[in-house]
Amino acid sequence: MQTMIDAGVNLTSSQFDKDRADVVARAKANHISNMLLIGCDLPSSEQSLALANTHQLVSTAGIHPHDAKDAPDDFIAQITHLAKSPQVVAIGECGLDFNRDFSPRDIQAHVCNEQFKLAQQLDMPAYIHERDAHEHMKTLLSDHQIKGVLHCFTGDKQALKFYLDYGLMIGITGWVCDERRGQQLRELIPYIPNDRLLIETDAPYLLPRTLSPKPKSRRNEPAYLLAVVTQIAELKSTDFDTIAMHSSANFNALFMANQSSIS
Repeated sequence: MQTMIDAGVNLTSSQFDKDRADVVARAKANHISNMLLIGCDLPSSEQSLALANTHQLVSTAGIHPHDAKDAPDDFIAQITHLAKSPQVVAIGECGLDFNRDFSPRDIQAHVCNEQFKLAQQLDMPAYIHERDAHEHMKTLLSDHQIKGVLHCFTGDKQALKFYLDYGLMIGITGWVCDERRGQQLRELIPYIPNDRLLIETDAPYLLPRTLSPKPKSRRNEPAYLLAVVTQIAELKSTDFDTIAMHSSANFNALFMANQSSIS
């Protein structure tokens, strides 16, 4: 079986506290050759970096829009310090979330914009979150020239066209395995070129509904990435290995350009 790379894992989640090392071991046993561990605030960015060092993986450093309201005044200096580590390969998770509005929208926009500036300054990819905020994100991105991935894409065809035209990779999660909420996404999968596709679990969230049997815990983990790849391959009328191969190459091109490539 072609190896895969999970382009988004929240390994610092408390849901993994009891068996974190086992989760990593199961991923490797299920042909996951690398994982991008996501930082959602400064503490989880530090923890993700530590885990990346422990397990020979890679991580991000940044502040999620949900946590933007709690960003300290020197958050850019702290992210910059973390980004000096070779294991930190992207700035984020950063972006806008107007679905839950856990942080005021103007603060979300400010914190996101500053991280976009940093990503461009450091010539690093951005790991971008956008939910129900496409027009505002479009405005923010248009003020910068950054590379990166639109993580866990769930938008419409107009949004997809903009992100592709802008030059971003598109991250697809187990949302595509949900025949209820994910129908629009399933219809858009054929429009995503193979050379712009990343695959991610967003574990422990978004457990693929196509898994059988489903884990009793209802917790997602990187070992289940194969369900996402299988669904994408079906929707694109291609084979598993093609999707796994292209998404791994895309990951390496975007995140590993300054490191030894992992396939």
